[in-house]
Amino acid sequence: MQSAGARLDRSGCVATITLDRPETRNALDAGTVDELSGHLRSIAADPDVRVVELAAAGTCFSAGADLRAMRSMGAARVEQNLGDSRRFVEMLRLLHSLSKPTVARVQGAAIGGGVGLVACCDIAVASDEAFFRLSEVQLGLVPAMVGPYLIEALGVRMAKRLMLTGERIDARKAAQWGLVHEVVAPDQLAEATGAVIRRLLRGAPGALATCKALVAEISDRPLDDALRKRTAQILADRRSSEEGRAGVRSFLDKSRPPWARAAATPSCDR
Repeated sequence: MQSAGARLDRSGCVATITLDRPETRNALDAGTVDELSGHLRSIAADPDVRVVELAAAGTCFSAGADLRAMRSMGAARVEQNLGDSRRFVEMLRLLHSLSKPTVARVQGAAIGGGVGLVACCDIAVASDEAFFRLSEVQLGLVPAMVGPYLIEALGVRMAKRLMLTGERIDARKAAQWGLVHEVVAPDQLAEATGAVIRRLLRGAPGALATCKALVAEISDRPLDDALRKRTAQILADRRSSEEGRAGVRSFLDKSRPPWARAAATPSCDR
C-alpha cells in the first residue's frame, strides 16, 4: 500500500512536512504536490508554528517528477500540462514565500523538482551521501519551474551549469556552490538539523518573518537613497514593536526574552 504523498507532524512549535512515498523515491506526483500546498497553507495560517522542517522518508529525498505521471502528461494537451505545471509553481511559491523559517533535511538523491524544494528552503542540511542533479535536458525537458529558485540559491553561472550539463554533484560540491549550508555524516543528520532549528527558535517570530521579507524586498534593488530610507524605516518599526522592546529589555535585564522562554517549554520542546 502506498503512503500518503506528504505527511504533516507537529512537535511543539516546529512543524515537519515529510515526503512520504519511499516506494517511489518520494517522486512528486500531482497528489503529493497538492498535499504539500495544503500543508504549507495550514502552517502559514497557524501562529503557533515557528519553524518548518522539510524532510523525506526512506533513503531518498526526492527523485523529482513521477515518471508515470510524466508519461500520461506527455500525451496530454498543452492546456492540461499547463494546469499541472501551475500547481507545482504555486507549491514552490508557497514554500519559498512562507514567513516562517524553513529547513531542508536532505538524504540520498535530490533530483529535478527535489533540487527545487531544497533551493526554496531558507537553510539546507545534507548528509554527505546526498547528491543533486537536474536531468531534465537529457529527457528533452527543462527545469523551468525550479529555475528562479536555483538562480537565487546558486547565482546565474552555477545554476546555468547545473541546468545545462545535467551532471550529478555531491553534497560537498553543493555546499561549495551554495545549494546547501551544512554537510554531515548520515547518522548526524537529524541532530545537525535539530541544532539549526533550535537556533532559529531563539529568534523572535516577528523579527524572523521581517528578515525574510527584507531579503525578498531588497535583494534585487540598487543601493540608493530610497533603499537606505526603506531599511531605516524597517529597523525603526522593529525597535518600536512589542517584540523589539521586549528583546531589548530582556537583554538589559540579562533575562531571556519571551519567545526564548516559550521555546524552552514542553509545548515547544525540540
